[in-house]
Amino acid sequence: MSGGGCSIVWFRRDLRLEDNPALAAGVRAGSVIAVFIWAPEEEGYYCPGRVSRWWIKESLAHLDSSLKKLGTSLITKRSNDSVSSLLQVVKSTGATRVFFNHLYDPISLVRDNRAKETLSAEGVSVCSFNADLLYEPWEVVDDEGHPFSTFSDFWEKCLTMPYDPEAPLLPPKRIISGDASRCPSDNLVFESELEKGSNALLARAWSPGWSNADKALTTFINGPLIEYSKNRSKADSATTSFLSPRLHFGEVSVRKVFHRIRTKQTLWANEGNKAGEESVNLFLKSIGLREFSRYMSFYHPYSHERPLLGQLKYFPWLVDEGYFKAWRQGRTGYPLVDAGMRELWATGWLHDRIRVVVSSFSVKVLQLPWTWGMKYFWDTLLDADLESDALGWQFITGTLPDGCEFLGIDNPQFEGYKFDPNGEYVRRWLPELARLPTEWIHHPWDAPESVLQAAGIELGSNYPFPIVEIVAAKERLEEALSQMWQLEAAARSAIENGMEEGHGDSTDEFVPIAFPQAMQMEMDDNNVPVRNNNPTITAIRRYEDQIVPSMSSSFFRNEDEETSVDIRNSVVDSRAEVPIISM
Repeated sequence: MSGGGCSIVWFRRDLRLEDNPALAAGVRAGSVIAVFIWAPEEEGYYCPGRVSRWWIKESLAHLDSSLKKLGTSLITKRSNDSVSSLLQVVKSTGATRVFFNHLYDPISLVRDNRAKETLSAEGVSVCSFNADLLYEPWEVVDDEGHPFSTFSDFWEKCLTMPYDPEAPLLPPKRIISGDASRCPSDNLVFESELEKGSNALLARAWSPGWSNADKALTTFINGPLIEYSKNRSKADSATTSFLSPRLHFGEVSVRKVFHRIRTKQTLWANEGNKAGEESVNLFLKSIGLREFSRYMSFYHPYSHERPLLGQLKYFPWLVDEGYFKAWRQGRTGYPLVDAGMRELWATGWLHDRIRVVVSSFSVKVLQLPWTWGMKYFWDTLLDADLESDALGWQFITGTLPDGCEFLGIDNPQFEGYKFDPNGEYVRRWLPELARLPTEWIHHPWDAPESVLQAAGIELGSNYPFPIVEIVAAKERLEEALSQMWQLEAAARSAIENGMEEGHGDSTDEFVPIAFPQAMQMEMDDNNVPVRNNNPTITAIRRYEDQIVPSMSSSFFRNEDEETSVDIRNSVVDSRAEVPIISM
C-alpha cells in the first residue's frame, strides 16, 4: 500500500474510527484526507428525512471532533454527484489512493461501481472493504454456489460458516493528515429553520456519535439483554437495544456487536443461564435479519419497489390518500395503531412490535400500496434503512418466499392487549383516551356511553370511529386477492398463447406508482430537503435508474371510505414473527 501521494478515506454510512477497515487502510498507507460528500439528490425518492438528517449532522460533528484529536479533520462537500466531487478532491489534493467501505442498497451499488471505474481511469488506486456485514453476500451460498432465498437457510449457513466473522479493528492511535489546503470544506446544511425546534427535542433522547454508540452497546449488554426474550414485546417500556440507528449510520460495527454478544453468550452458557442464552439467540436473530436484508438487496436490487413474488404486482391496491392521511396522523380509530403513528411522528422511533402493527394495518386493513408505508417510514424513522425496511414491508405483504400469508389480518384490539396490556402506551400517546379504563382502552367504540362521557370522549369528535371494520377489511382483502389471481392467470395465459411477452416485467419505460403529493420532497433555498406541496408530475424512469415497474395504474381500485363501530366478532390470527428490524 506504500507509495507517493496521500490517501482519501471516503466516509459514508461508516461514521466511526473503530473497526473501520477503510480508515485503517488509509492510515497504514501514509497520510490521510478524510472526506464526507453530502449528495441527497442522488438518493431520488429516498432522500434522508428530517430526523435522519439531524442524526447525520450530529454524528458528523462527533466524527470530526474525534479526527481532530488524532491529527486531521473531516473535509465536507456538498454535491449533486458524489463521484464527480470525489474526483475533484483527488485532483485538488494529489491523492493517489481512495479507500471506502461497501454499501449494499441499489443506488450505492451503482454509484460505487462508477466510482471505481472513473477513478481507476484516472490512474487512482481504489480499494473497498466490508465494514457493514458479518459476511459478504457472495460468501453465503449453498453447496452449489447459489444464494439462499429464505432467512432460515441463510442464517443457519451464517452460524455454521467454517470461519468466524473478523474481529473488530481498534481505532488508530494517530493519523497523519494529508494536504487539503486546496480543498476547503463546504458548509453543509441539514435542517431548515422550521425543523430546528423539533430537532432540539431529539437531542434530549439521543446522543449520536461513534463513542456514544459504544456506550449504548455496553449499557444494553449489561442491562436489558439478559431479559430481552422476556421483555422485548412490551411496547410501553425500553426493552430493546436502540442500536439500529447507530448500526445504520455505521457508528458501531455489526462485527463488534456480534462478538460482544457472543462473548456474553459463552459466559451465560458456562453459568447455565438458560434465560440469558435464549435472549442472546433472539437478539442474534435480529442481527441475522439485518444481514439478510442486505443480502436480499444485493441479489434482488429492486426489492424496495417491486414485490419478490410476481403475482403481487397484480394486487389491486387501494390508492386512497384519505386513508393514508388518517394512518399517518394517527386518526384511524384503532388506539394502538394511532398511538404508534403519533409516537413515530413525535420521536422518530417505534418499538419493532408496534412497527409490525402499524405496517400490517396499512397494508392489510387499509390495503394501501406497501411502498407508500415504506416511504413514510423512511421519511420519519431515525433508523430508516432502505434494505431493512424493504425486507420488513415485503414480509408484511407476503412477498417473501418464507413470508407470512397475505390473507391473515391481525386485529389491532387484540394486539393492543398483547403488547400494551395495561394501556400505558396508548395513554401516553393518545391523551384524549387517557381517562378511559383499561377494559376499553383498545376498543373505545364498545364502551358504554356513560364510560365515554366520564372519560371526556366523544367518538367522531375528539377521537374517530374506526376507519374500517376488521371484518369488512378481511372480506375486501379476500376479494382483492381473488382479483389478483384472476389477473395473474390472464397474464400467464396471454404469455403462453404468444399474445404478450413478459407482462409487468418489462425493463422499457414505465411510470412507477406515484407517492402521495404530501410525501413529495424538494430542496429549499439552502438545499435542505423539504416537503413539496406543489403538484408534481411523476417522471418516466428507465432501467438504469434502479427503478422497475411495480404495477399498472389500471390495477388500482378507488373505493369510498368506510366507517364502522364493531369488531367484537373478529377472530385472532396468530402467525410467525415478522422481521420489522429495529434493535
